[in-house]
Amino acid sequence: MFWHSQVKSARKTISEVVSVRKFKTESQRVLDLMINSIYTHKEIFLRELLSNASDAIDKLYYKSLKENLGFSKEDFGIRIEVDENARTIKISDNGIGMTEKELDENLGVIARSGSLDFKKAVEDKEEINIIGQFGVGFYSSFMVSDRVEVLSRAYGSDEAYLWESSGAAGYDIKKAEKDSHGTEITMYLKKDTEDENYSEFLQEYRIRQLVKKYSDYIRYPIKMEVERTRPAEGDDKKTEKYKELETLNSLTPIWRKRKADITAEEYNEFYKNTFYDYQDPLKATHIAAEGSLEYKALLYIPARAPYDYYSKNYEKGLRLYSDGILIMEKCADLLPDYFGFVKGLVDSELSLNISRETVQHDRRLKLIASNIEKKIRAELADMLENDRGNYEKFFKEFGLQIKYGLYENWGANKENLKDLVIFHSVNKEKMVTFKEYVADMKEGQKYIYYAVGKSADAIKVMPQAEKVKEAGYDILCLTDEVDEFAIKVLGEYDKKEFRSVSAGDLGLDNAQKSEASDKDKEILKFIKESLGDKIKEARLSSHLKTHPVCLTAEGELSIGMEKVFNNLPGAKGISAEKILEINASHPVYAKIASLFDSDKDAVKDYAQILYSQALLIEGLPLENPTEYSLLVCRRLAD
Repeated sequence: MFWHSQVKSARKTISEVVSVRKFKTESQRVLDLMINSIYTHKEIFLRELLSNASDAIDKLYYKSLKENLGFSKEDFGIRIEVDENARTIKISDNGIGMTEKELDENLGVIARSGSLDFKKAVEDKEEINIIGQFGVGFYSSFMVSDRVEVLSRAYGSDEAYLWESSGAAGYDIKKAEKDSHGTEITMYLKKDTEDENYSEFLQEYRIRQLVKKYSDYIRYPIKMEVERTRPAEGDDKKTEKYKELETLNSLTPIWRKRKADITAEEYNEFYKNTFYDYQDPLKATHIAAEGSLEYKALLYIPARAPYDYYSKNYEKGLRLYSDGILIMEKCADLLPDYFGFVKGLVDSELSLNISRETVQHDRRLKLIASNIEKKIRAELADMLENDRGNYEKFFKEFGLQIKYGLYENWGANKENLKDLVIFHSVNKEKMVTFKEYVADMKEGQKYIYYAVGKSADAIKVMPQAEKVKEAGYDILCLTDEVDEFAIKVLGEYDKKEFRSVSAGDLGLDNAQKSEASDKDKEILKFIKESLGDKIKEARLSSHLKTHPVCLTAEGELSIGMEKVFNNLPGAKGISAEKILEINASHPVYAKIASLFDSDKDAVKDYAQILYSQALLIEGLPLENPTEYSLLVCRRLAD
């Protein structure tokens, strides 16, 4: 009898082994790829299974609408149950469920999607959005599980079936019991290793965190029993713990609500909570695009730059959702670099790659990115026009990025950005646009004048600016390293050429030029010979009024650009073609002229002193400060 029972048991075991079905593709290799290669983060499994549960409910809800089955949205939900002792996570839904055949077809064929088949079958594809279109999301459960069970009962059927598998070896399907329609997925988590902590997914806080991160906007409630504390019955001084069913997700994202129903405070709170900023944004923009290209977006212009914004560590990008499911934390393709400061999100149906972690570079994504770029530019232009104070705050934080955008790619984006940049005006002592500068140009003024310096205050007292200011012309203050490069790429604005106050020719028709006599020419030639290749030429200045000396430059490379280049790692010896300009009406030049015939050594000293002073005015380093100090002291002692 004992032997007979053992044989019977053995036959049953053999029968069960034989009944194990092989996956209908090259299972071991493909499933191993699914588990170990497709998904970047193991935590994704929860997003995938919750998305599948939502899809299953969508199918039944759609069927109910078509066939008047009497279901409402409030009848549906998803449940998460965690058992730390058994090391299991169960995800249940009351959606459409699966028959034995559907379990075999949908879970037995890797990369087969019931959701995709359903979407192809419905007549009106616009009425329902199903994102589980690759049939691989379910297999992400094996990243954290040794064994997975799927108990399912199809709507309208009295029979339930249990699908179970321990991985690539195969799976089994057998009859089971289930009270109602829907699907339960039970994962038996792997044991922890030195490298992997699977137990974290058994913690309530971690489940909460992942639902909030990836599935907060699934349109059906995701519920889980959570631990609470309350005063103990009969003794207010003691507490007791109890379990309470709680909805973990928000259900309706703010960007899907009507704009008229959202207050400015709600927009700001969403921004601060989502993007971890303690300040309200300067501007919030809500987009609900309809028609051939449908998407929703929330865009924010922050009030301050992150500490790492201008470093290589900063990652730009908008959050990308597909039907409320987070696909990417930062989709860089949605923002050009020069608008990389924008925070926000986009929600749209897009062509996703097999793991749904990245987006294929399809035409829709490019069109959305193009529309968003135009919208950001329009919003900035509106702020510049109608909210100048906030725009200047924005530009103080992020204006440098706009200027880089002007300069990058040889000015490919200059037409889009040129009206967004502002510079300090010497005459108005405030920030102005190019358009405002041109509108206020004096009659007969040919150029838009600018000067490069450390600050607006330093530029106001530049020797080279004297004659331009005397003519009554305004000067734009370029105080960032990229500014002059951007100006050079821009070339002109409204057919007005840009001209540096340090250019050799200021283009001032009414400026009185110092005519050099034959003796002056000899003095200037001697000064050039004394300084050698440090300067290209010495000349009497058309720039100066009260100052004795200054440097100007000829050619494409300015003195300001020289400083930028020579500050780059490994870049040395780059030099502009410098002109030493001397004020012929200054007492210093009169002193030089009086000594020229009698004391050439003194003239050499003065030449070196004037050159050194011109370098100091420009913020350029002296080659030999000690020598300069000795020269000054020697001439002071005369």
